[in-house]
Amino acid sequence: MFFLHGCASAASQDPRPNIVWITCEDISPQLSCYGDSMARTPNLDRLAKEGVLYRNAFASAPVCAVARSSIISGIYSSSLGSQHMRCKAQLPEQIHLYPELLREAGYYCTNNVKTDYNLEMDNASIWDESSNKAHWRNRSDIDQPFFSIFNFTTSHESRVNDSVRYKEAIADLPDSLIRRPGEVPVPAYFPETDITQELWARYYNIISAMDRQVGEILQQLEEDGLAENTIVIYYSDHGAGVPRHKRWLYDSGIKIPLIVRMPKALEHLCPTEAGIQNEELVSFIDLPVTALHLAGIELPNYMIGRPFLGDNLPEQRRYIYAGRDRMDERYDMQRAVRDKRYKYIRYYQPYLPLCQYMNTPEKGGIMQAIREAEANGQMPEAGMHIIADTKPEEVLYDCLTDPLELVNLAKDPAYQDILTEMRQAHGEWSDKTMDTGLIPETIIRTWEEKFGKPIYRIMREEQIPVALIREAPIGNLSTTELLSRLKHDNDAVRYWAAIQLGNSPELRSAKPMKADMLKDPTPVVRFSVARAMVMQGDLTQGLAELQNGLQHGDEWVRLHAALNIDELGEVARAALPDLQSVMKDENKYVVRVANHAINVLQGTQNVVK
Repeated sequence: MFFLHGCASAASQDPRPNIVWITCEDISPQLSCYGDSMARTPNLDRLAKEGVLYRNAFASAPVCAVARSSIISGIYSSSLGSQHMRCKAQLPEQIHLYPELLREAGYYCTNNVKTDYNLEMDNASIWDESSNKAHWRNRSDIDQPFFSIFNFTTSHESRVNDSVRYKEAIADLPDSLIRRPGEVPVPAYFPETDITQELWARYYNIISAMDRQVGEILQQLEEDGLAENTIVIYYSDHGAGVPRHKRWLYDSGIKIPLIVRMPKALEHLCPTEAGIQNEELVSFIDLPVTALHLAGIELPNYMIGRPFLGDNLPEQRRYIYAGRDRMDERYDMQRAVRDKRYKYIRYYQPYLPLCQYMNTPEKGGIMQAIREAEANGQMPEAGMHIIADTKPEEVLYDCLTDPLELVNLAKDPAYQDILTEMRQAHGEWSDKTMDTGLIPETIIRTWEEKFGKPIYRIMREEQIPVALIREAPIGNLSTTELLSRLKHDNDAVRYWAAIQLGNSPELRSAKPMKADMLKDPTPVVRFSVARAMVMQGDLTQGLAELQNGLQHGDEWVRLHAALNIDELGEVARAALPDLQSVMKDENKYVVRVANHAINVLQGTQNVVK
């Protein structure tokens, strides 16, 4: 029946192509077709041979929900306020998601199965079907063109770290495709241990298992007689699900495999011939506009990506951009700019460690091996940056000569022109996209309630002092100037002034923070003042404010309070009963931070979900 349906569809009069996206989770371009001799991926290798392999494709964020937010909307997550993991950002009413536009144009649109968009909406309503049974085969009109996504979770980080789930994932994998521990070289920045060898081999094996699933979808297209009228696009959602990859802005976290196969009749829609590798820069922000362009749909002006397939393509990208904000329970604003050779990263919170304690990766064997190597003084030289207590404000890497991104060229006189150029590109992108990364998450939600509209519109319609907000974490402001900004009418300006007053030992020694500053109407500003007061030696009033914050009615405010207490370490011992009181908090991230603080203070090793 399906074969007959497929033949009828292929012979239909509708000239528009079908489109199939095949996505997977948590892998870098570690496929045989990308030159990795350790990978065993025959189905993807065949797809690349029949299609075009993109060597410079990048996720817009190194974690799934944030990246998917940009894909589904065609807007950078930091413009929508959806850049924080598991947040629920408001979507402006004038913005329509790309599946809605495809359906309006007559496409049958299915999503199998993951949504996870970080947006406050009915995920199912934008698709004709969104479930683990969603498929082009379910459409009632066999002549209707379709757009179908298949999201494979087989290669998710949980399959690497959990032995039971790993065994389930590879249960049907032939022994000829299995890699054994020690066969696959472990990245130079990881300690070489039995567990890192075991988990790195597992990583390659779940990629092979995922490859077989890709083959099943390709086979179904053949069975249904649809291969010659269907454009297939394969990609992963970000880099490998291990430390320094997923959640980080190195190429290991944002560089992805991307393969496009065009039917022969549509090969003119691809700027590269089949079997040839494409070197142009492609970003996740380009995916939705490419789908719309291929379907002949006029691109909405709020989608700022560049179609990379189809007729009359615009000029190729010069840069791709990516960002990181709250990853699970930890905030750390980072932004990256990448051209075909160089990578620039701006760390807006350099006072935080590169690897803050995050519950999920810390439970994984590789992170545990890193912590053990750190404790024993056995961390390899290439991995020392992973365990550093702080970060530089900015880094520049030559990704051609230094693909692991280990040598920071930001202070090298020979690279100052490139540094300046890429720093400027970052600033221009931040302005153009109205990046909300420097506005604390709780303040974003407060503004949305105050103005009665999403942050996307607030940034474009209200008088937000963006320059002042951005200047405090970047500039070298005096104590006098920062204290002046603590009186500003914008709470994001006040927040960063307080943060910087607490960060600098020179500023702290002047003991500028006073008790009356704890009267600020915005909780996270009060917490930042309290943090600075504790750091300047006031362990009573400052800590009491943070302890009170753990009982606040807003879950994200409680998270900020917990994070500040956790950062203080031993000096926060008086807050131990308050930390214990939130161990059943409805927000799992609050629980995770409180649990870590308790473990540090009590020398325990309690594990939470």
